[in-house]
Amino acid sequence: MKGSHRISRTPLAIAKFDTLVSAVLTLHTTGEGFVDITADVNAFLDEAAARDGMLTLFCRHTSASLTIQENADPAVLVDLTTALRRFAPVDGGWVHDTEGPDDMPAHIRAMVTATSLQIPVLRGELVLGTWQAIYLIEHRRRPHAREIVVQFAGSRD
Repeated sequence: MKGSHRISRTPLAIAKFDTLVSAVLTLHTTGEGFVDITADVNAFLDEAAARDGMLTLFCRHTSASLTIQENADPAVLVDLTTALRRFAPVDGGWVHDTEGPDDMPAHIRAMVTATSLQIPVLRGELVLGTWQAIYLIEHRRRPHAREIVVQFAGSRD
């Protein structure tokens, strides 16, 4: 079946990649849930004088992860937390419980989410959608110090 659709695109943005800027963000979580790190990532881009390129984020943990999700309605994050709890419940009969009953569920939840993200940067801005934000997802019930490696590769102002 032949469908009818229209596609448009912006003019090409061409950048010479001559810079790699890296840092490690350390954040202290208060327990299970989503932590919006978008402002911290934007501050990194500002300090790096980023112009056009690619931002990479990498979570250095096996019981926490990264995601891009809606930032307009907090109920979305509540429902996502509920879904992750249902997907890998604490009382799932897991064998691995070295650090407590939430240890294995945290590993499973991290496995099905993401440990790294790549986001385009144009004219010094993250190319996120209107309702998108970058989140660290803490899958453990107790507080943790989490490290996220942040790298910008591209051109600078």
